[in-house]
Amino acid sequence: MAREDQDPTSITTALLTLLNVSATRAGKRKVQEEVFVPAEKLNKRKSARISETASTPEAADAESHEEQVPEKEETVQEESNDALDVTDAYELHFGNDPPILSESSRVAVEAKSWTTSKTRNGCLGNIILERLHTPFKARQSKQPREQTNLQNDLLSTLSTRRDLYLTSTPLDSRKSIREAIALHAVNHVTKKRRRVLKNNERLAHAAKTDSNAEPPLDVQDQGFTRPSVLFLLPFRSSALDWYSAITAHTPSPAFQIENQARFTSEYGLPPGTIDKLAEAEPGTYPLDHVETFKGNVDDNFRVGVKLTKKSVKMFAEFYGCDVILASPLGLRRSIEKEKNADYLSSIEVLVVDQLDALSMQNWDHVKFVLSHINKLPKESHDTDFSRLRPWYLEGHAAYLRQSIFLAAYETPEARALYNNDLMNVAGKIRTQKQWSPVSVPEGIQQDFVHFDCASPKDEADKRFNYFTTQLLSTVLKSAVQSANTAVFIPSSFDFIRVQNYFKKHSGVSFAILSEYSTNQDISRARQAFFQGKKSFLLISERFHFYKRHIRGIRNLLFYGPPDHPQFFTELLSYPFLDEGVESSDVTCRVLYSKYDWFRLERIAGTEAAAGLIKAT
Repeated sequence: MAREDQDPTSITTALLTLLNVSATRAGKRKVQEEVFVPAEKLNKRKSARISETASTPEAADAESHEEQVPEKEETVQEESNDALDVTDAYELHFGNDPPILSESSRVAVEAKSWTTSKTRNGCLGNIILERLHTPFKARQSKQPREQTNLQNDLLSTLSTRRDLYLTSTPLDSRKSIREAIALHAVNHVTKKRRRVLKNNERLAHAAKTDSNAEPPLDVQDQGFTRPSVLFLLPFRSSALDWYSAITAHTPSPAFQIENQARFTSEYGLPPGTIDKLAEAEPGTYPLDHVETFKGNVDDNFRVGVKLTKKSVKMFAEFYGCDVILASPLGLRRSIEKEKNADYLSSIEVLVVDQLDALSMQNWDHVKFVLSHINKLPKESHDTDFSRLRPWYLEGHAAYLRQSIFLAAYETPEARALYNNDLMNVAGKIRTQKQWSPVSVPEGIQQDFVHFDCASPKDEADKRFNYFTTQLLSTVLKSAVQSANTAVFIPSSFDFIRVQNYFKKHSGVSFAILSEYSTNQDISRARQAFFQGKKSFLLISERFHFYKRHIRGIRNLLFYGPPDHPQFFTELLSYPFLDEGVESSDVTCRVLYSKYDWFRLERIAGTEAAAGLIKAT
């Protein structure tokens, strides 16, 4: 993929649109070709800066054609204008008869018949209710222009109601990204509530005017249950961040926050607790480690948030809330306990944040939760079926749900979710980054060792066989390389396999550091390895994700490239924590196959990784 020379801060997106997505059934309401009419363009530029800054340029192959539309002021208040705005993006996508929800579009989704184009997304049109838009613009005026541009481009993209997967979110942009997505979610809930209230008034007025008259026919405005937005998050501290992002759009005195003290108490650290990560001197811990693990890192939680015209209520009952903040583990335990997931049946906006952190937990929990979203409920839960949108009854909610994925880097598991589980007929957008090589201490010889593998089904066995019969056997023949050697293993399943092999066959002393190691186990293993009592140290990537710093390393064997590129830099830097170590004293070997593309690209850089793969 070629670099974009004209605008190094632009991103490349893979924009997936359905074949025949614009086809409509006979008799459907016709709409204008240009459907996204902005109330007021937040940003008039054509290039987007969604996930990258100038220091990390991304590739861009083409620039999409953009039709300019007249700007139109929207001053709709919550109580005014009963008529349905057919140009409103919310009504077009989630209305009773969405034009994109045709039989041909659903068939195309099921068959995965997507057409792919690469484009730089600019301002695609944005409609935010004036009540939310005005204070948001006031806050934007006080922040750096780069953050404002990023938020405007992101909101413009989200207004298209396509799925969005940001595959590389920089640490310094995450707060701005959260605030923009939170505004999109609050705007969604507000528009949905406004439509329900307007229809309530219409029904009451019709009954009062003529009690014998038939009620209006176009009042279908609800789902099976009330919750329409789900935030899937790894830690309680993450929920606290998103709470702050949501309430930034509901300031006092216009809004009252109920149960705020209880929420901040339960989702923050206990009073008097010192957060050693947050309080440590800058540079003591890696910045990504601090940002991930500061605060309350409990991964078992779920909380409902109810939004009304003048209040935000935390800890709302699940079937009476609008937004759910939860971890995959917390939702799974709830679903298994209650024997149903009916409160997830009407989710219209799904936000999965920190996919990289979730992949270091139990990924099966993520897949479990996603498999229960937008299913037909087992109970009625007092649903007024006369108000139910037709596509809910037809089981088509998943075709309209907008999913938003956020990650620091991309993994095969997350890409599989994106490819196979997102069924939005409006299409989906995925960003692509042009990676540069990671920095490593100068002078260290890095040896990337390739093994052949024709099928991903055989990859685990092929890797294990090559490691044990070729790579490890060579290392054991060297007196120098068979001591002070750390073996880094990304997969937990591979870690157990290699550990069992060392127990039965290697004939060398070794220690292990895994995510299940206790503090006492960690201290004992680190000390034995540093003092040379153990020749090998087996390290799982999940251990390194949660814990850092290992001394005594002279030789590094990567069973596979790490998911997080920073881990590669850190592990190659650890030998120099000891005095008197020269670059020539350190060896590094990385075992890889063509199926390690994502991880290899982040370490060697996109161009170099492509060369390594092609050379095999």
